[in-house]
Amino acid sequence: MVEPIFDYQFRLILIGDSTVGKSSLLKFFTDGKFAELSDPTVGVDFFARLMEMKDGTQIKLQLWDTAGQEEFDAITKAYYRGAQACVLTFSTTDRASFDAIKDWKRKVENECNEIPTVIVQNKIDLIEQSVVTADEVETLARNLNCRLIRTSVKEDVNVASVFRYLATKCHQLMLGESCDQSYTHAGGNGGGSSFNGSSSGHQPTISAFSPTFTKSNSGTIVLRAAKKSSTARKRKIVLKKCGIL
Repeated sequence: MVEPIFDYQFRLILIGDSTVGKSSLLKFFTDGKFAELSDPTVGVDFFARLMEMKDGTQIKLQLWDTAGQEEFDAITKAYYRGAQACVLTFSTTDRASFDAIKDWKRKVENECNEIPTVIVQNKIDLIEQSVVTADEVETLARNLNCRLIRTSVKEDVNVASVFRYLATKCHQLMLGESCDQSYTHAGGNGGGSSFNGSSSGHQPTISAFSPTFTKSNSGTIVLRAAKKSSTARKRKIVLKKCGIL
């Protein structure tokens, strides 16, 4: 039997208004490519990448890029369920996308409860055209108790930091370690400041809508389909016995 090349697998979702750069973030993170123009995501798109933690643990990230248009809400909400971490994204040059962050976070919490979450202020290379102030952004992150990371895909600023931070938090939760989900921000220079406060660790939320996962002897997270209820199995047996002879 071939041993898997990763130790843990986590599912991350990218949420935010259309054209804020979610797809560009993922494409650059997974392929190292930046495109000035890209087509809007229709429904949901999927990416994946392996990351190695400081202790040598291999993490596979399943990355789900969701459409920001309201007409796709019914489709994208189904993919929120079972997510273990979230990236809330807005654009430095789009005020409406910033104002919508609270609503996006509420939608995620309605489906996933509380999961490790990062607020990403994208396109900081266009800071001279910014329609939000630094104080506004930091206040929002503090009020929502989320990590704030400012990114630029074009200039390769903090892109990998977003996913490494969330992979680390998911790994800590899986191991049952205490996880600090208090507000912290990382700017374009990679520095950060913190807001005092912490929350205790909790296990990843796995809903009935999503696959379940179990831990093998090697420590690998194995995805399996949710088990059918005993009632359903009994009903199937009864139906077989009642078949026409």
